[in-house]
Amino acid sequence: MKKLFAILAVAGLLFFSNTQVTYAQEDTTTEQVTTDDAADAPVGFRQELKQRMIEGGPAFMGIVLLALILGLAIAIERIIYLNLATTNTKKLVEGVEEAIDSGGVEAAKELCRNTKGPVASIFYQGLDRMDEGIDNVEKAVVGYGGVQMGLLEKNISWLSLFIAVAPMLGFMGTVIGMIKAFDNIEKSGVMSPATVAGGIKVALLTTVFGLIVAIILQIFYNYIISKVDSIVNSMEDASIQLVDILVRKNK
Repeated sequence: MKKLFAILAVAGLLFFSNTQVTYAQEDTTTEQVTTDDAADAPVGFRQELKQRMIEGGPAFMGIVLLALILGLAIAIERIIYLNLATTNTKKLVEGVEEAIDSGGVEAAKELCRNTKGPVASIFYQGLDRMDEGIDNVEKAVVGYGGVQMGLLEKNISWLSLFIAVAPMLGFMGTVIGMIKAFDNIEKSGVMSPATVAGGIKVALLTTVFGLIVAIILQIFYNYIISKVDSIVNSMEDASIQLVDILVRKNK
């Protein structure tokens, strides 16, 4: 996870540094290129995105970009973890039952130890308490199931935080942009489109970028939540089946 955060953070810093360099070179480039040539030159998506971020102001745009990078890092890490945690519970339950029939509880524990995922870990904890009775098995399954749920939901709250913060930063940029527009009106003493255009443009750009970041992260968030719910349902169903198997074997 740390490597993933580092890669995305470096990528974001490189992108943001490029926008700063572009911003610093904007004046010299404008002097060298005529208006007609600039209008005729094709503009790529990446260049257009960088230009809009510069126009929106590096301060607020940088914070919004940072929220996007950190949010994507958490989302990608969670998706990888949840996909690795997904197991074929039906096959595992059948394997545990066959292992108990053929080699006893120790064989079933060995199967769970060699199987990845939270369901196998819960099974192992339940089988490890088999000598203490079914009641203790149920308690172990329930208790360790709560631990596994906590691991599945780890860092998701941070993702929801970035989803909430991104549009709020955009709206804050909107308010600041409108304040600048009214400051320009106050200084010039003239109410004209040219006077207020700059401030309103900054206001709209910060809002747009904040909403875009929130929408992107919200899609990842909903996918992660649905994935967690699916795994939790599988855990609960498999745990009930394990207890039923152990009750039958005891009888």
